[in-house]
Amino acid sequence: MANTLLSIQIIPHTPDGSSVIPYVDRAIDIIKASGVPYRVAPLETTMEGELGQLLAIVQEMNEAMSDMGCPSIISQIKVYHNPVNGASMDRLLEKYPDGQ
Repeated sequence: MANTLLSIQIIPHTPDGSSVIPYVDRAIDIIKASGVPYRVAPLETTMEGELGQLLAIVQEMNEAMSDMGCPSIISQIKVYHNPVNGASMDRLLEKYPDGQ
């Protein structure tokens, strides 16, 4: 059972002020490749898993931005950690099946 939800908004300082979209797409690809459950929203992406695993994904995302030439990266994260009862996106959103 997962014990953590982590939402991240990654804001790379792109080379030459280019669009951040390809960089954000790469960050989401890293999340996809990790195999953790996730949901993409307009301003952030939420992942579900173990705290250490999710923080390692955040680190990989930041390293990828650097490898793509970004001189700096801001990662705004929110963490919900519940080691006793676990954490689930579905459980927290069950009252809002249509996202409304």
